[in-house]
Amino acid sequence: MRLITKVCRQWAILIFNRSFNFLVSEIKTNRTRPLKIWPGIIAVAALIIIVSCAHQQKESDVGWQEVNRTPERKLDPAPSEIQKQLKFEYQRWQGTHHRLGGSSRSGVDCSGFVKAVYKNIFEMELPRTTKAQATLGRPVIKSELQPGDLVFFKPPSYPRHVGIYLSNAEFIHASKSKGVTISRIDPYYWGKYFWTARRLLKE
Repeated sequence: MRLITKVCRQWAILIFNRSFNFLVSEIKTNRTRPLKIWPGIIAVAALIIIVSCAHQQKESDVGWQEVNRTPERKLDPAPSEIQKQLKFEYQRWQGTHHRLGGSSRSGVDCSGFVKAVYKNIFEMELPRTTKAQATLGRPVIKSELQPGDLVFFKPPSYPRHVGIYLSNAEFIHASKSKGVTISRIDPYYWGKYFWTARRLLKE
């Protein structure tokens, strides 16, 4: 495609130059008969060829880039960096009260909180419901949890509950009683009602 465009431009420039020189000589010798107007037409045609070739090449390059563009998400940071970002995000949300169906700092529920945090930190769009979020990524056993993993529970007061794992058995979540807070997966409550965990981030 580039070779064709180059040849096309060379021929167009050659035609333009010869036509222009011929037209100038006709004007100097006062031989501007109507039949001699064709060099001007050729000159215009040459300009059109140059413009069209350049436009065709531009469209070809853009099309090639579109076909070969592979959407990629940024590589996920190291677990320590993920933990740092989660704690910073927690500070922004800390104290936000629980509101069923909420998704802002004026009130948020557990799945809305997880969705917002993942969007802000990892630029990932998660489903809105806990049930749908529990189908994402791959399952992880409790002993292998890493910062950023989603942790799910089935306590008596919730049909389902979700939070984001930090480290050392701690996770951030939107609690019904405390709002956005940090809790421990201890054997007395959250550990007792632990359901599953999912890893969405690349290792």
